[in-house]
Amino acid sequence: MCPFLYINILNSDTLSAILYGFLPRLILCTFVGEQKANRIMTAKKGDTVEVHYTGKLEDGSVFDSSVNRQPLGFKLGDGNMIKGFDDAVHGMAVGDKKTVTIPAAEAYGERRDDMMIDVPKEQVPANISPEVGMQLTLQGGNGQPMPVTVTHVDEEKITLDANHQLAGKDLIFDIELMKIS
Repeated sequence: MCPFLYINILNSDTLSAILYGFLPRLILCTFVGEQKANRIMTAKKGDTVEVHYTGKLEDGSVFDSSVNRQPLGFKLGDGNMIKGFDDAVHGMAVGDKKTVTIPAAEAYGERRDDMMIDVPKEQVPANISPEVGMQLTLQGGNGQPMPVTVTHVDEEKITLDANHQLAGKDLIFDIELMKIS
């Protein structure tokens, strides 16, 4: 912070000496003060941030939004968000709004044929009557739940799609940064 300077000018020689000795420090002090006042905090890796967002597909349909809920909070760069979303928030300041298009590869990845699973119909539990579009949950090899969608049913088998529902799709996000902590 710049110190307050009170000058009682006695004559023009005193003024010249004062200006010669103090003016560079006053200018520097003013410049540094303006830099600090103009510095805006932007989101960086390791910050905890809160954002409002609306996620849309290329056809304009909304697949998710936080607008009528609490903002989404997460730690920037910790790997819990899709890469493209995390990258979009990096560098934003509180109050900034932006719209970004995130290619499938930086969102939920491309659709993979190896994530299509054929299951013989006799292995389907008797209490399940599979229909195309039905959402089911399988238990993965590591015990984690794995959501799947029934994509085909015939007399012998059902086909399940274990790709994320947004895999293979470019995503458009409207993002507003609400808080950095």
